[in-house]
Amino acid sequence: MRIGSAVQYDRYGDFDVVELVPQERPTAGAGEIVVEIVAAGLNHIERFLREGKLRDHIELDFPARQGVDFAGIVRARGEGVKDLKVGDEVMGHAPAGGSHATWLVVPRGAVIKKPEHVGWEVAGGLYLAGCTAATVVRDLKLGPDDTVVISAAAGGVGHIECQLAHDAGATVIALGSARNHDYLRQIGTLPVVYGDGEEARIREIADGRPITAFIDNHGESDAEVLSERLGVPSGRFVSSETRRDIEIRFLRAPAEDEVPRELLTLLAKAVQDRRVQVLISGFYPFEYIVEAYEDLAEMKSRGKVVIGMQTVETGARLDWYRSEKARDLRDRYADARGTDTETMAGGSASPAS
Repeated sequence: MRIGSAVQYDRYGDFDVVELVPQERPTAGAGEIVVEIVAAGLNHIERFLREGKLRDHIELDFPARQGVDFAGIVRARGEGVKDLKVGDEVMGHAPAGGSHATWLVVPRGAVIKKPEHVGWEVAGGLYLAGCTAATVVRDLKLGPDDTVVISAAAGGVGHIECQLAHDAGATVIALGSARNHDYLRQIGTLPVVYGDGEEARIREIADGRPITAFIDNHGESDAEVLSERLGVPSGRFVSSETRRDIEIRFLRAPAEDEVPRELLTLLAKAVQDRRVQVLISGFYPFEYIVEAYEDLAEMKSRGKVVIGMQTVETGARLDWYRSEKARDLRDRYADARGTDTETMAGGSASPAS
């Protein structure tokens, strides 16, 4: 295959500016490799970049390409690349963007070898959320004496932060909607629902343990105030703005920067060792990239939304991607069970006074 497709947009805007354009297989220059993409992650910050909300941080040259996370197969290597061969499986990031494509040419330093037991979807969606989460948790130096509150705990960055904090020995109190609590328990956290009374609920579930850190992924205006009321030292509150700055740092990290490579290597090993399990809640064929971003923009997805470049469609149900998500199906049936239980419990008897 020599011709593929790439996501491109020629102005700032919403989903309507996104188009798939034909793409010829690129050639590798000195120190570069050509990767055939198998899977690539989607991130909220890429949408904000396309919408022009990050112009104070990153100015785009149009036409612009989209996507930073990816996993794929080396199809060509340029002069000077000795430690990778054609056919090797790799994962990494696109320093200039453009991973939402069939082909990607990147400097050798932008990738690591994909461990055999890390699946394509996970490898393709790990870089940006993983490096951001790992940096936040590492900077807090969490340990067994810590109790940390993490908001938006079931999100792409949050669910990785929860697991890394738990792996470091900390007690993790996970702020999230009730629909995510079963999942949050599965990754070793103590879930607490958002909203009025959340401070009291956090204190109750902490059971006398002091709250020593707070990570705000949600962007609530009063998160810092809540952190202060909980007694968190000021230096151990991580604001959503701080998280955003960390994401921007990794969004355009140059290939010669060794930190992303180091973190991605550690994260891939944590996934392979099952200390971190990346949840893929939406997996879309590449041609449905807009639908994938619409899913992400609803802010209901747990974990990561990922696109696959080589998914197989049998033709039996061309609109399969529109079928109800497993997460929504579970929630709908949970609601139905609650209604049935209330009906059976109440029967025709009058309510208790």
